[in-house]
Amino acid sequence: MINEQLENLRKEALTEIKKIKDSDTFKKLKIKYLGRKGQLSLILRDLKKFAQAERPKMGSLANEIKEEITKAFEHLEKSVKKNLGKTTSYDITLPAKRMLLGHLHPLSQIETELEDLMVSLGFKIIDGPELESDYYNFIAVNVPLAHPARDMQDTFFVEDYKFSNQDKELEEQYRLVLRTQTSATQVRCIEQFGAPLRVISHGRVFRYEATDARHETTFDQLEGLMIDKEISVVNLIAYLKIIVRQLFNREIKLRVRPGYFPFVEPGMEVDLECLICQGRGCPVCKKTGWVEMLGCGLVHPNVIKAGGLDPAKWSGFAFGIGITRLAMIKFGINDIRLFNNGDLRFINQF
Repeated sequence: MINEQLENLRKEALTEIKKIKDSDTFKKLKIKYLGRKGQLSLILRDLKKFAQAERPKMGSLANEIKEEITKAFEHLEKSVKKNLGKTTSYDITLPAKRMLLGHLHPLSQIETELEDLMVSLGFKIIDGPELESDYYNFIAVNVPLAHPARDMQDTFFVEDYKFSNQDKELEEQYRLVLRTQTSATQVRCIEQFGAPLRVISHGRVFRYEATDARHETTFDQLEGLMIDKEISVVNLIAYLKIIVRQLFNREIKLRVRPGYFPFVEPGMEVDLECLICQGRGCPVCKKTGWVEMLGCGLVHPNVIKAGGLDPAKWSGFAFGIGITRLAMIKFGINDIRLFNNGDLRFINQF
């Protein structure tokens, strides 16, 4: 009986090996016939049922069949490897396989456009630290320790070095924060380059606040600063109109209204017509038809003085553009949280 089983197994295995067309079938059949729990092993387990004198004969036949099946697998494997080295013909009329290439994040696209535009207008690109001192983030831009404007921004404070002399005011001044606005680079630039001056600085800023469709704890800003003689609001508005027109390649309605920022006087807020809803009202524009895009104004004399310049001789303007909201309007994105969630279904649209 076991002889018949072994012979049938031999025929079945050799027949199936000849029909193998792919590596998956090769692996499955090899396990099926030669594996530890394969069919040959199952048959050999029945040898113990036979008399001691008959077992050598059965074992010899089983080893013969195992060796034959093993050689059949090895022959097939060598044949496949040999054929891989031969020249293969290709149908050049078939479409090529598409290569997947990386691309810029939508925020990086906007930042690059703004950089090119501002450089063409004579501005220099500079950088500033994301982990900033309280001095440059607040005090140098006219927000002293007890200033109520500090309550307007929920700040991430970082535990850092404690001064040995326990000078509380000095300790407060130089403690570290995650910068709440790119305005922290203003005094750094004035100190380093003096006047006249045209610079932009962009990057991430951080605020500890509740998130929704238009608010996020981490977002991108671009800071613009010009210091020269006899700078007025007229110069500021003219530059803002150029930036918006070039970025959107058409005229966009602007709305300028008074706004309070400690580092400028007078201060203004500029809104853009909401292109997501075409001014009809949506969650992004809070149903008003307008999206707050930037804060701006003439540089406060205290900021100019903190940079080591004479405010009686020099004046200037500054603006901070919300790049993330600008990207929302340009690309028609209705939720600011999509930019940083890492979802490729969103990113690959750009």
